[in-house]
Amino acid sequence: MSETFPEIRDSVRRLCAGFPGEYWRRLDTERAYPAEFVAALTKAGFLSVLIPEEYGGSGLGLAAAAAILEEIHRSGCNASACHAQMYTMGTVLRHGNDLQKQMLLPGVAAGSLRLQAFGVTEPTSGTDTTRIRTFARKVGDKYVVNGQKVFISRAEHSDWMVLLVRTTPRDQVKKTTDGLSVLLVDLRQAQGNGLTIKPIRTMINHATTEIFLDDLEVPAENLVGEEGKGFGYILDGMNAERLLIASECVGDARFFIDRASDYAKTREVFGRPIGANQGVQFPIARAYAETRAAALMVDHALELFDAGKPCGTEANMAKLLASEASWHAADTCLQTHGGYGFAEEYDIERKFRETRLYQVAPISTNLILSHVATHALGLPKSF
Repeated sequence: MSETFPEIRDSVRRLCAGFPGEYWRRLDTERAYPAEFVAALTKAGFLSVLIPEEYGGSGLGLAAAAAILEEIHRSGCNASACHAQMYTMGTVLRHGNDLQKQMLLPGVAAGSLRLQAFGVTEPTSGTDTTRIRTFARKVGDKYVVNGQKVFISRAEHSDWMVLLVRTTPRDQVKKTTDGLSVLLVDLRQAQGNGLTIKPIRTMINHATTEIFLDDLEVPAENLVGEEGKGFGYILDGMNAERLLIASECVGDARFFIDRASDYAKTREVFGRPIGANQGVQFPIARAYAETRAAALMVDHALELFDAGKPCGTEANMAKLLASEASWHAADTCLQTHGGYGFAEEYDIERKFRETRLYQVAPISTNLILSHVATHALGLPKSF
């Protein structure tokens, strides 16, 4: 199967070769942010591929960004520290005004600004986004924001955050998706002035935090698009997020299949390679087939997205199939390695933990199935 964007993929592989397993294992031990890796990606221009050339980026489509993230993960690295910079672009690019774009995009493209935090999820609402409680009240030329967000990754390592708030109470709108707005928050100014960031320690080194907003003042000029129309703006970012995460999952799956195949060819037990046993080779072959199928679904959804066509269901199915392919490949790879798979030096257990996340985030498998059931099959809603 021919690769998309072969030159970009080759460049990413060469960059990732400078960040081997030892680098990521050290970060895991220290619970540290991969600043050197993010800086290298930024310098190479990989994090600004979606930014138009007039603002210092490459002006490419989401498929190019997906190829970059896939190769990062196939190389054994992890893009979670910076992938949000790609999918938050959609909200700013499609719905931000010229002043907002000029304020953010050149700096992001040059690496002097980080736009890597996406503030949507709340403790009481989870994936039911229309029930968020964080409220922004317009007072003169500013919004005063109060509320709480949870599982907001990279807030400590980002300069700006895309924040979803309510500007009209839920019980005062005709549609529950109305009354939501998007604000751009300068985290450098906000911290200590109404915004508090609290780290959450998780099973993976993901720089996850909880955010508290107490009378945080945000300039009214930082409102993206129209007040009350923010849900639609966020959906653009969510479809991009699902597709980019799906691409990372394809990369993870290929990492696991590569490692499992190589090990099965060279590891000898009872006088022959373990890969000669069908009990070992069949699961790897099945994982390969699942991954190829998932990759085709991802490519199809990316084509729709880049063509500006509706792709919500396709993006969800791509994320579902890719995340399951990566998880099955991970389990197969660990089983193939046996006890060695649990040893940190092989990097299998690290990637095993990392790819498990995508059964849950950015949207859980069951909610995707619910979406497909109601949107593609016309079945009645269960909630």
